[in-house]
Amino acid sequence: MDKDGFKPFIPAESELKELTFKAVGLGVLMAVVLGAANAYLGMKAGLTVAATFPAAVVAMAALRALKGNILEENIARTTASVGEALVAGAIFTIPAFVISGVWEELHYLESTLIMLIGGVLGVLFVTVLRRSMVEEADLPFPESVAAAEIVKAGQGGQTGAGIVFVSMGLAAIWEILKNSNGIHIIADHTRTYFTLAKSKIIMLGQSTNFGGGFLAESPAASPALAGVGFIVGMRVSAVLFSGAVLGWLVFVPLGIFMNPALADLVGNGHTWMDIADEVWFKQIRPFAVGTMIVAAFYTLYNLKDSLFAGIGKAIRDLRAKEEKQAKVSRLEVDLDLKKVGIAILVIAVPLYGLYQYFAQSLVGAFILTVVMLILGFLFAAVAGYLVGLVGSSNNPISGLTLSSLLIAAVMLVIIGVTGEHGVMAVLGVAGVVCTSAGIAGDMTQDLKVGHILGGTPWKMELAEIIGVVVAALVLVFPMIAMDQVYHIGSPELPAPQAGLMALMAKGIVGGEMAWPLVIAGMIFAIGLIIIESPSPMLIAVGMYLPFHSTSAIFVGGIIKWILDTILKKRNSTDEEKKKAENKGVLISSGLIAGEALMAVILAFIVLGERLSGVEHTFMGQSVSVLKNFAISTLGVQNPSAVAGMLVFLALAYILIKLPLKATKE
Repeated sequence: MDKDGFKPFIPAESELKELTFKAVGLGVLMAVVLGAANAYLGMKAGLTVAATFPAAVVAMAALRALKGNILEENIARTTASVGEALVAGAIFTIPAFVISGVWEELHYLESTLIMLIGGVLGVLFVTVLRRSMVEEADLPFPESVAAAEIVKAGQGGQTGAGIVFVSMGLAAIWEILKNSNGIHIIADHTRTYFTLAKSKIIMLGQSTNFGGGFLAESPAASPALAGVGFIVGMRVSAVLFSGAVLGWLVFVPLGIFMNPALADLVGNGHTWMDIADEVWFKQIRPFAVGTMIVAAFYTLYNLKDSLFAGIGKAIRDLRAKEEKQAKVSRLEVDLDLKKVGIAILVIAVPLYGLYQYFAQSLVGAFILTVVMLILGFLFAAVAGYLVGLVGSSNNPISGLTLSSLLIAAVMLVIIGVTGEHGVMAVLGVAGVVCTSAGIAGDMTQDLKVGHILGGTPWKMELAEIIGVVVAALVLVFPMIAMDQVYHIGSPELPAPQAGLMALMAKGIVGGEMAWPLVIAGMIFAIGLIIIESPSPMLIAVGMYLPFHSTSAIFVGGIIKWILDTILKKRNSTDEEKKKAENKGVLISSGLIAGEALMAVILAFIVLGERLSGVEHTFMGQSVSVLKNFAISTLGVQNPSAVAGMLVFLALAYILIKLPLKATKE
C-alpha cells in the first residue's frame, strides 16, 4: 500500500474538519452500543465481529445528515470500533473472575480499571508502533482495505445504512419473541433426540425421558449466530462445528456409555439430557481446555516468523523516529512520543496499585507490573502485525493472553503468591494484556483505514483514547446486567475463553487443575496437529461451546457457501462478488447487532424489575395471550419448534436473495 506514488483519498494539503464534537460524540455512542452487543455475542458464542464495517456505514449515514465530511466519518468510525475491541479483550478475561469463583459477581471498579488501563496502554503502544505497522508495504490489511472501499463508495450517495437498520430491527423483534425474558413464545432452540442404535432423528419441542438414546440440541434459532457464520464463511464454521460434533455426538455419548451407573439416575429427577449436560460440563470442557492450550501455542509457533519480523521492524522504526527531526506532513504526525512514553510510566503507577490489591504482595505486584509492560508492548506489536496479515476478526489475542497468563502464573508460584489472591493477580495480568492487545490490533486496523482515506494520525489516536475512557466507564454495566440475568458460565453465556483463563489460573496458582482430562485434551491436540487437521483451536472451541450455538454458526456458513456457489455458477465478476459480499456482511452485521442489543436491553429490563420487586407482570400476560393466539388461530401446538425451523429459511432467503440482487445494482 505504501509504495512510491501512493496517494490518500483526501490529500495532505486538505483542511477539512476532522476531530469535531459531533464526530467524536457519535463515535463514543456507537462504541458503547456496539461494545455492549459484542459483549453478549462474545460470551454466548466465543466470537466477536469487527465493528469497523457497521460503524463505517452508520457514521456515513448519521454525519451526512449532520453535514459532516469523510474525515469526520473516519474519526467517528475509529472511535466507534474501540468499544468492540475493548470488550473483546474484557470478555476473554474478566468473566474468569466469576467462573473461577474468586468473585461471586462482576465488580465494577476492578473491571473498569482493567479495561481502562489496558485500553489506554494499547493506544499508547500502537502510537509508538504506528509507522512500522501501518506503513509496512508487505502487509495486505484485508479488512482495512475493505472498510476504506465501503467509505469511498459511500461518497457517491449509497451508504447501505438502511439495510443495516432494517436487519437490526428484524433481529431485535426475533429476540423479543424467543428470549426467556421477553414475550417468549418461541424457544431459543429445540431438542433433538438421537436414537443411536437406530440412527433415527426425531425433532421434539421439549426434553423427554427415554432410554437407550441421547439428547442433543438443534441449531439455535439465532439470526446473530447465523450472521457470524455467514461472515466467517463455510470453512471456519465447518471446522468449529466439527468440534461440536466430536464433543457432543462422540465424546459425550462415549462418556455415558463408559459409565453405566449414570443410567440409574434416569427417572430419579434426572433426564438423559441432564446427564449429557453434566458429562459435557465436567468432562468434555476440561478436555477441550487442554486442546485449546496446545492449539494456542501451536498457532503462535506457526506465526513465529511474522511475530519476530513485526517486533524487529517496530524497534527499528522507533529508533528512526527519534532520529528524524524534519518537518513532515499532517499524514505523518503522531502524538508526541516523549509524552507518550511519560504517559506509559504514569499509568504504571495505578497498574501497580491494582496488582497490589489483587496479589497482596509488594514484590509480586512489582513483578507483575514489569511483566505486563514488557509483554503488553511486545503483544501490541504482535497484534498489529497479525491484523495486517489476517484482519482484526481473526486476531488470536486469546493465545497471546494465555501466554502472558502462564508466564505470570509461574512467576507468582515461584515467589510464593498462591491461593485466591494469586488467581486474582494472574487474571488481572491477563485482563490488562488482553484488552491492550485487543485495542492494539483494532487501532492498527483503524489507522490503516485512516491512512488510506487521508486521516491525521494524532487526531485518530486522541479519538481512540477518548473512546477507550468512555467505553471502559460504561461497558461494565451491560456485562453486570447480563451476568445477573443470564449468568456467566452457564449454557446461555458460556464465555469459553474466560473459562479457559479461569481453569488455567486456578490450576497453576490455586492447585485445582483437572490434570487428567486436560492432559488427555493436550494429547488429542497433538494428534490433530500430527494429522494436519485444520485449526485445532477452532475444533477445541467447538467442543467447549454449547451444541446449539456452534450448529447455528454452521448454518450461517452453509448459507454463505450456497451464495458463493450461485455466484460461481453465474460466472460472476470479481466486482459482482465484492458487491454481494459487502451486502451480505452489512446484513449480517445488522442481524448480529439487533439480536445482541435487544438481549442486553431485556437484561436491563429484567434487572430493573428485580430491583423494584416487579416480576414480568406485563410480559407474563403477553405470553399467555400470544401463545393462545398461536395455538387457536394458527393451529400450531408447538409454536416454538415450528418458528425455530422457519427462521433459518427466512435467513437463507435474506442472506442469498439480497446479495444476489446487489450484483445487478
